[in-house]
Amino acid sequence: MTLANDEMKSAKRIISKILKIGTLVSTGGFIGSTLIQIYARFLMESAPSWTEEAARFFFIYAMGFAAGLAMIGNYYVHLDLVYNKLKENHKRILDLSISITVFVMFLIMAIYSIEFVVLGIPEKSPSLQLTMSIAFASVLVMALSIVSFAFFDVMKKLKKY
Repeated sequence: MTLANDEMKSAKRIISKILKIGTLVSTGGFIGSTLIQIYARFLMESAPSWTEEAARFFFIYAMGFAAGLAMIGNYYVHLDLVYNKLKENHKRILDLSISITVFVMFLIMAIYSIEFVVLGIPEKSPSLQLTMSIAFASVLVMALSIVSFAFFDVMKKLKKY
């Protein structure tokens, strides 16, 4: 095994761990804020307004963190009808093309999501009064996680050639 290969595996492990922790924390926050909302609606005079907005923030972050994990786990939908009829060489070319396309598309998305985050700085969320750039940064998290795993995928497929 080469040094570069070890470094890529190490980076992959670290990114995966960060995304798993982010997904768990965000999902836990989503569940917690939803439970507070349910409790408040049934057992209190009025439900706090911030819980719905907090649940929304936690949910979008859970999806942002989990998107990269879905990429590395190969959990996205595949249409195999045509793919299975291709020759092995054509399958490898198609696989590599798809990985490169995903990498480029989400790299573009990551670059433009920075502008999106900056645009959200002056805006405030209605209940929590947090800057909307916090919510918009979830798009950057998702794009960067997918870009990193698409990069690892492209590198792995290029080594096979």
